Amino acid sequence: QEEEKWDFVLVSDIHEVGSEKEIKRKKFLDELSKKGFVIKKIEDRKLFYGVRAPQHYFHRYQCLLRNPESRLQTPSCDIPATTRIRIVNFILHNTVTSDLEKLHNLIKKKVFRAAFPLHEQEGLTEILTERWARWRDIFCQQPIERIRCYFGEKVALYFAWLGWYTYLLGFAAVVGLVVFVAGITVFNTSQVSKEICEATDTIMCPLCDQKCSFWRLSETCTYAKVTHMIDNEGTVLFAMFMAIWATVFLELWKRQRATVVTDWDLYRWDEDEEELALELINNLQHEPRRYQHSYFRSTILLLLALLMIAVLIGSAHALVVVRVVAMALFAQSSIELLREQANTVAVMAGAVLHYITILIMTKVRTPAAGSGSSPCSSRSILSSHFKPLSRRSTRRWPPSSVIWVRGSTRLGTAPLIPSQCHPSGCITDLFIQMAIIMMLKQTISNVVEYFGPWIKLKLRRRKQHPKKSNVILEEDEEAEDPCKRQWRDNYELNEVNRFSLFDEFLEIVTQYSFTTIFVAAFPLAPLLAFINNLVEIRLDAIKMMRLYRRMVPRKANDIGIWLQVLEAIGILAVIGNGLVITITSNFIPMQVYKYTYSPCATGNRTDVDCLTGYINHSLSTFRIQDSELDSEMPKALLDRHEVKEYRDYRNTEDYSHTAQFWHILAVRLAFLILFEHVALCIKLIAAWYIPDVPQSVKNKFLERKHNNLRKDLRWVMPRRCQG
Repeated sequence: QEEEKWDFVLVSDIHEVGSEKEIKRKKFLDELSKKGFVIKKIEDRKLFYGVRAPQHYFHRYQCLLRNPESRLQTPSCDIPATTRIRIVNFILHNTVTSDLEKLHNLIKKKVFRAAFPLHEQEGLTEILTERWARWRDIFCQQPIERIRCYFGEKVALYFAWLGWYTYLLGFAAVVGLVVFVAGITVFNTSQVSKEICEATDTIMCPLCDQKCSFWRLSETCTYAKVTHMIDNEGTVLFAMFMAIWATVFLELWKRQRATVVTDWDLYRWDEDEEELALELINNLQHEPRRYQHSYFRSTILLLLALLMIAVLIGSAHALVVVRVVAMALFAQSSIELLREQANTVAVMAGAVLHYITILIMTKVRTPAAGSGSSPCSSRSILSSHFKPLSRRSTRRWPPSSVIWVRGSTRLGTAPLIPSQCHPSGCITDLFIQMAIIMMLKQTISNVVEYFGPWIKLKLRRRKQHPKKSNVILEEDEEAEDPCKRQWRDNYELNEVNRFSLFDEFLEIVTQYSFTTIFVAAFPLAPLLAFINNLVEIRLDAIKMMRLYRRMVPRKANDIGIWLQVLEAIGILAVIGNGLVITITSNFIPMQVYKYTYSPCATGNRTDVDCLTGYINHSLSTFRIQDSELDSEMPKALLDRHEVKEYRDYRNTEDYSHTAQFWHILAVRLAFLILFEHVALCIKLIAAWYIPDVPQSVKNKFLERKHNNLRKDLRWVMPRRCQG
């Protein structure tokens, strides 16, 4: 039984005898034979070569990387399967033929079609398939230790981090749901929405320059109620809560990660030492690569980053222009529904456009990331994975959805008047965008992510196995080698992309950014993210176990640069939520009116709502004679010389800004600075208050050091006595 366990399988086409590809394949296999590898050949529609490494490679690895205090002990014969696969993968990809070609060169030239480790037929495979990679276990705890034993520490840390993130996201989801439900309870009680619903005589300016009609403010009664459901004091408190939650989540993850990797005895694992050990195992004459730094290369990368930022700014402006143009076109449409709901339809169209932009940018690959050094080098993998990180993750933001940027329109001889958000505020537009983007990502993206590889696998198997009669099929199964079916089934699985785990991290980190940065406008974001993550964990498990070949296990003791990315997003979340509350939300103008201009502030009335009169206060008057718009004039305006209103703080005579405008602007800036400083200070205090490493982990290392020193002292004391 032991003889039938193979570390790796190489797959090749059946080439003509004496052809160039056949000669190159033979040279590579001869090099493996010289290193002591056992090779088994099975011929089917393809040529399969099972390879098994000799034991001395694994003994060397154990001797080189064992703890210093146990180096004189006899190496253990029990080598984990993940370690065997990792060592064999490194040797295979660093074996050089007489033509100075490595395995990845031969795969590129189609000498070999694939090289992969096998999914086991029993043991861990059955346990993970039955208890982890199933939809019915969606609410069950993940077997992280078993995942580590099968896929290695890097994949196990990804699922441990995703599970921890989902667990803490549940608390944020509950708070967000409470805030949203609280907003629903005051759906009909807002004084602002009441005034809008009762404003049947308030005529508003057209939404575009041509063929757009005047409209009554009371026509948007429902929109105003929805806006107040989102834009209230609870949303501001929830944004502050999420800023603190993001810090607490990261600090608690650091503690969880320290506990997990300590149990794995990897807390002080050194990646450079691991790579050097593998190099020496493969080639005793190996010389280490020296660290180098090129200022020229750094300058080029900096210029490319600046260019990408410029492209993003241009894209943001383009999306805003497209949305404004779409709203104007919808407002002039012959379809009554589009004409009446022009702004809402334009917002929804913009959200779909943002989603499509995200998908396109996700598929953009950096050429440098796909080429370079050997794929088995840990350092090269990290560099190729994380160099494009800033560019690719930045490309996934929908920049124009951060703040609703107001355009402008010229009304005849009047100056530029901002094309208005709704008088109740702009935050509903951002709410609609966030809802559409997150729901599309959780439905369409997950469906494609699962059914894409599933359909490819079904088509590949149907192509490889045309229908045969039952008699012929039974005879073939009885005659074939027991390894043949296993190797063929593994080969038919989808190929594992070297960016697979990177893309999984990027997907969740992007979701994390949406959940934290825009939570002031979309309090349901944590709830949708929580539901998505429950599905994502099982979806990734099913893909890895049933739809894709086995990943080459990688060693790791943290999630790498993603921790720094998450910390940066936490800071951006404070800034983003502050901007949403300050600029997009109507929170600041209402508070200024409430405490400065309202009946409560003047002290004349105490029996009315303090926001009484806010709508009339926030609208400005426009003279009809200044208009050159090609718009249908309502009958109520034929005998009038002015129309009220448009949303802004301007004088009637010259359309200049009023004192209230500058007052509100000053309060906006002051609130933004205060909000950001308070939130950042709370984040710093929370980060200081929660230790990164649990005391149990520190005490474990303290006891270990103490025991080692006592052992050393026992060796020293008798020698001194004898002297």
